[in-house]
Amino acid sequence: MTSGAAAANVPGMWTYLPDLLAIPVPRYTSFPTAAEFDDRVGAADLLRVLEGETGEVSLYVHIPFCEKICWYCGCNTSVANRRDRVSSYLDALHREITLVSEHLPNAAKVTRIAFGGGSPNGIPPIDFVRLVDALTLQFAASRPVISIELDPRTMGPEWAAVVGAVRIERASLGVQTFAPALQEAIGRVQPAQMIGETTEMLRAAGVASLNYDLMYGLPGQTMADLEDSLRRSVTLGADRIALFGYAHIPHLIARQRKIDGSALPDAEMRFRMAAFGYEYLVNEGYVPVGFDHFALPGDSLARAALTGRLRRNFQGFTEDQAPVLIGLGASSISSFPELLVQNEKNTGRYRMMLSQDRLTANRGIVRSAEDRRRGAVIEGLLCRGRAHVDPDLAREALPMLESYLQAGLCEADGDDLVIRPGGLPYARSIAARFDPYRKDSLRRFSSAV
Repeated sequence: MTSGAAAANVPGMWTYLPDLLAIPVPRYTSFPTAAEFDDRVGAADLLRVLEGETGEVSLYVHIPFCEKICWYCGCNTSVANRRDRVSSYLDALHREITLVSEHLPNAAKVTRIAFGGGSPNGIPPIDFVRLVDALTLQFAASRPVISIELDPRTMGPEWAAVVGAVRIERASLGVQTFAPALQEAIGRVQPAQMIGETTEMLRAAGVASLNYDLMYGLPGQTMADLEDSLRRSVTLGADRIALFGYAHIPHLIARQRKIDGSALPDAEMRFRMAAFGYEYLVNEGYVPVGFDHFALPGDSLARAALTGRLRRNFQGFTEDQAPVLIGLGASSISSFPELLVQNEKNTGRYRMMLSQDRLTANRGIVRSAEDRRRGAVIEGLLCRGRAHVDPDLAREALPMLESYLQAGLCEADGDDLVIRPGGLPYARSIAARFDPYRKDSLRRFSSAV
């Protein structure tokens, strides 16, 4: 199955097989996943790989603040209600930028910078401009592609002016749903007019690729609610749409206890919502990117999906071809071919360590050759619907794949494993059969759909 064929999957061919979706699986934004990180990996390992890097590099900058905290959110973030706390964090972040840049050879070329959170627009615009200036100066980044996650509730003309001034090309809005009752139910009230005005401001500021994050499986959500949100997103001209299933895990995310778990759609309705969203967006001309992302044909993400250049990293599906992603900020993860390493999660300890001019990386995992081999299979299945599988891996996985093969969800094509059109919602579950770590950590992950 070619990547072009993967993009033409027909949702009418999806079959709900609950037994094959029952086991929680990772989203596989890395392999091994963060669940396998431990404290045997740290700052010394990060310095070793940094100092040997000479290729293309992307940066991710974490801003762990929001003006308001949404109840569903599992991100490492807190309320930006104390100026001193925000200022001291940004001071530490500037120190980290300086330290990391000092150890990254001049031959390394920074081509992309992504700001996430939290909400980067939860900090004052002038502080954001200073961050961009520091990054471009310290890393000698010449006209990098800059992307940012934004909260419509804290977006105004001043922030729009900054987006235009620093030439941000790509932005992602946390929309989730347009239904007022659902917004109340998840603690994220933002009227449709606010989302529309934010979209207009960003377009006027020069944002060429605009993503909307939407959710299904919300408490009390109906198919009509979902259709309305999809229709509004299409009408407003979103270039990309990410349609995620809400993962209700209040035992791990305390703020989710404010959400009425008894009102959540059941597993079959979630599956139907995912299928409906897929069909709706494909019919509106969007190219499916993996299982839960969609992009207009002219967008770079769609072109990557259609040409087999789609990749997967901590930001999800991406067209970014850089082999290295350096994470800056508390809890950020850096990804190198041979290493995954995460910064200190606690912002207080993060600030303290950087006040001593110490890098804060304190957990991770060394990627063995075997990890990289299995990771290539998992990424191929999720990004292209197809992966070459060495004979020994095929023999190992075959007993676990038998149910998927018999159901016609995947098939062998020579030495390749191919996910068939009806198997798309099962892609993560199929990929998980090549993950030797997952059997010991099922409770940490969300349902596949």
